[in-house]
Amino acid sequence: MLKGAILVLSGPSGAGKSTIISASSDEIGEYYFSISTTTREPRVGEQNGVDYFFVSKASFEEDIKAGNFLEYAQVHGNYYGTSLKPVKKALEEGKLVIFDIDVQGHRLVRAKMNDITTSVFITPPTLKSLETRLRARCTDDESIILNRITNAKSEIQALGEYDFTIINDTVEKASKAFSLVAKVARLKQSSTDEADFIHQWLGKK
Repeated sequence: MLKGAILVLSGPSGAGKSTIISASSDEIGEYYFSISTTTREPRVGEQNGVDYFFVSKASFEEDIKAGNFLEYAQVHGNYYGTSLKPVKKALEEGKLVIFDIDVQGHRLVRAKMNDITTSVFITPPTLKSLETRLRARCTDDESIILNRITNAKSEIQALGEYDFTIINDTVEKASKAFSLVAKVARLKQSSTDEADFIHQWLGKK
């Protein structure tokens, strides 16, 4: 059975992260895409376990006390967070767990699960090309586009914190690179794996 591992993706909005995951899905083996848990009511068309995990406030607060969240916040009276329970279950099943999170989220994953985490920063070739992509989508107004450009300028400064960088010039090249990184992530040895192997190699019972 394949070994479970964590792969963190970060990069500016408009970098093409979801497109790359979709284009690589046949190559990277079974994976679990981490989704958030929330106490707000589902909107029309949203599905539990697809868009979010929808839970009660009492259930969410029990999990906070039990330390079951990687991170959480309260927004407009509702909780949002990344539950570790489905992540741990997916890892036990030998799946690659993919997080699409920001720079701060990457730091939190590293702090809690560095041993089994590989990370990649995905970006268009230049700030100018990012701006072109954001405007071509025609889905956001000018203030949102400018805010995303400002955020991208800040995010790129954290590039050195990641194991790999993928420059998304063409989806074909970027998805091939992503497939390789996903395979490398599964090969990463945790300190427990290393200790077990040394013990076995020395022939100790």
